[in-house]
Parts: sequence; structure tokens; C-alpha cells
Amino acid sequence: MFDVTTLWRAPEVNPVNRKARSIPGLNPINMYGRVFTFAWFGFFLAFWSWYAFPPLLTLTISKDLGLTATDVANSNIIALVATLLVRLVAGPACDMFGPRYTFAACLLAGSIPTALAGAVTNAKGLMALRFFIGILGGSFVPCQVWSTGFFDKNIVGTANSFTGGFGNAGGGVTYFLMPAIFDSLVSRQHLSAHVAWRVAFIVPFICIVSVAVALLICCPDTPTGKWSERHLRAEQNLAEHGVTGDVVNLPSGFGDKSHSVGTGSPSAGSNEKIDFTATGKVSGNHDHEAQLGEQQMLDTARGEVVQKPTFKEAMQVIFSPQTFVTAGAYFCSFGTELAVNSILGAYYLKNFPLLGQTGTGRWAAMFGLLNIAFRPAGGIFSDFLYRRTGVWGKKSLIHVYAVITGAFLIAIGLTNSKNTSTMFGLIAGMAFFLEGGNGANYSLVPHVHPYANGIVSGFTGAMGNLGGIVFAIIFRYNGTNYGKVFWIIGIITICINLSLSWIRPIPKGQIGGR
Repeated sequence: MFDVTTLWRAPEVNPVNRKARSIPGLNPINMYGRVFTFAWFGFFLAFWSWYAFPPLLTLTISKDLGLTATDVANSNIIALVATLLVRLVAGPACDMFGPRYTFAACLLAGSIPTALAGAVTNAKGLMALRFFIGILGGSFVPCQVWSTGFFDKNIVGTANSFTGGFGNAGGGVTYFLMPAIFDSLVSRQHLSAHVAWRVAFIVPFICIVSVAVALLICCPDTPTGKWSERHLRAEQNLAEHGVTGDVVNLPSGFGDKSHSVGTGSPSAGSNEKIDFTATGKVSGNHDHEAQLGEQQMLDTARGEVVQKPTFKEAMQVIFSPQTFVTAGAYFCSFGTELAVNSILGAYYLKNFPLLGQTGTGRWAAMFGLLNIAFRPAGGIFSDFLYRRTGVWGKKSLIHVYAVITGAFLIAIGLTNSKNTSTMFGLIAGMAFFLEGGNGANYSLVPHVHPYANGIVSGFTGAMGNLGGIVFAIIFRYNGTNYGKVFWIIGIITICINLSLSWIRPIPKGQIGGR
């Protein structure tokens, strides 16, 4: 039974990596609660700014810049390209430099083009600007890697789904905030539409910079301290608990690995053994520690402490079937979410013109806002299945969600309803399984090659963006025939997930992540 006090009290922790086994999300004073808050809020602001253009693009910005429907579609596609590239880089960067610094770098780099929105004067300038603003979308990867680094396997699906879900809700909130800021500047500050939409982008810029600086000042890299000392702390924690055994610094491969002695200062990457004597006695302060067996502690230290990857090891991880599962499923689920986010306001405006730009924008916002509930629901249910069936339960849930999502997409496309209740109901039903599938996916990701979590997270996230690009291109070449594209995406989603359903959730013989 759920204990509500875990939402604010100090959590029980894993004795080796000090990861929390509950989420004190209502206690930002606690280190785990503070990291949880900055993870979701930082990504929330990034997603808000990343998708700040679509709510104003269909009417206000298009009229001001003289854009065609093709220009708008192309800018939506370009906005996803930079994010794909950044996510591919951000994954290995998380493993090498730590997710906190990578997260802050993505936010600060993406904030600069956000502030320069006022400089846009034509379609080419808009596309160039949206490309660089796409850097903000890459912040999803360090958000999830940072969250994974602070929460243990029993709760990591829930933690990742909440940070991702609350963050993704920024894509819905932007449909309320940007028109509201624009309308306020026009009505209260008496700015022209030409000036008002440009000034509106200063607001997310200020928010993003403030949070990026604050997370660097207020939060640690890992529960054990500096990122460069994570291996050292794992060895030290083993020794303090009287556990003897060798811990690797760099895995020799993936799957069933042979382990050598963990050596040297992890920050220096030397080959000298870290010498901590296992006394057989528990020393130090171990309040709130979970009770783990010796083998569990060794497996955690050997298989779940993130390593600095070599290029060869990174390729082995990326091209493993298990990574293809998370990447393929996310290609469909998050790719659909991105593409639909970009056109939903325009789709509603076409089918329900009487609602106007503000009205259709608000209804389109609901799709993104449902992430607040639906993505966490996927992660919570995934963790529930994991405690009863293991990792197979998590993987099966992803495919079940995906097939039902595909069915909803086909229904939306074939009905192409002009009735608001029917359309909004179908979109909400699709969102439940689509966004829940995203949460379930990043509940499984921490179990797949956990020593290379940044690489798996980055590649999976990048494939989500690739899906968004592919589906946005399909929308682009079908003009305003939105319904047709919905059922096409539904068929693709079902086919890809059925083709991946037979693959094992984690490699045979993998140490850690079980």
C-alpha cells in the first residue's frame, strides 16, 4: 500500500550507489526531492520554449512574416532536427561529464536563440532560429539520466515518468502561455502584433537561464557527490558494508561481461587499484538504508555504475537488440507526440474554425497537458508490473500501450470527426496510451545496459525525435489532409511494435539492471 509520507520524508537508499527507493517530490529541501524538482522543471521550461512557436505560428507569425503552409511545415521539421543531433551527443556527454552539467549546457545554449526570436524577419530566418532552439529538446536526455542516477530500480520508472511527464507538459502549457503573453502585450502594453510576438519570447529566456544557474548551484552530480568520484564511492560503500569483490571501471563489452579489478582514481582513469579494506563491519552513518544481499550489492557496483564509454563500447550498446526495442518503440510514441503537437492546433482550426486561434490553441494544449497524469501513469504501472513479473512485464507493457495507441490513431484518421466531443475524446484516449507508453519506455531504459545509461537514453531519445521528423514529413506532404496521416502513423506504430515484441528485454547474462 502506498505510504503518502514518502512524498516528503527522507527516502530509504541503496547502500552501494545511495539511490533513493522512494520519491520525496514534495520536499525540495531533501537532496533527492530537490534533484527531482529541478529535473522536471528544467525540462518543462525547455519544452515550453521549444514549442513556443506553434501556438502563434498558424495566424500571427505567418501573417507577419508572410509564411506559406509549406514554410510552417518545414519549420516544424527543422525544429526537430537539431534536437535529434543534440540527443545523440548528450547521451555520451552524460556518461563522460555527468548529466547535471550536460543539462545546464543544453538549457543555456538553447536559451540564446530563444532570446533572439525578435530578430527573425523571413521564413529562412525562422527556420534557422527554430533549428538552434531545438537544442532545448536535447535536455530531455540529461533530465532522464540525472533522474535515473538518483532513484533505484524499484521506483526509477515512476521517477522518470514524472520528470518526463511534467516536463512534456510544457508542450501543452505553451499553448496557453504564449497566446496569453501575446494578448497581454497587445491589449495592456499596446504593442503591435509585429512587436508583441517577438517580445513574448523574452519570458521563457529569463526563466530558462535562471533555472539553469540554480540547478548548478543547488544540486549535486550524484547521490554520492562528484561525478568523477562515483566509482570510488561505490567501492568505498562496499567496503564499509564488509563486502569483498572486484568492481570494474570500464566494462569489456556488454551482456555477460567478465570483470576485472576496479582500478585507479575514476577521475584520473589510472590503472591502480582502489584500496578499501572490507572489515566485515558496517561503519559510518547508514540510516534509511535498504537491506541488500552481498551479491546484490556486488552486481549493483559492477553493472550499474555508469562508465566512460569507448567508441567501440558505445557502438556495441547502440546496436544491441535491446536498445533497438526502446529506440523503436520511442520512435513511434514520442515521434507521434512531437508531430501531433506541431499540427494539432492547425487540425482543430481546420475542423472547428469557429473556435479561432486562441480557442483551438487551448484545446490543442490539452494534449500536452495530459502528460502530467498519463506519462506518470505509464511509469507507475510499469514499476508495479516489475515488482511482480520482472523486466518482461515492463517490456510487454510498452508494446500493449503501442498497439492500442495505433488503434486510436487509425480511428481518429478514419473518422476525421467534425464533432468536438468525438474528436477531443478520441485524442484524449490516444493520449492516455501514447503518453503512458513514453513513461513505460523510460521505465525500461535504466535496465538496459545500465553501465551505459547515457548512451541508451540518448539514442532512444534521438530516435523519438527521428520519429517526429519522419511523421512531420508525412504531414508536410499531405498538406491539410491530417486525418490520412493519423491512420498512416497508427499502422506504422502497430507494425514496428509487433516486430520488436519477441526480443528479450535485457541481454542474456547482463550483470545489474535486473
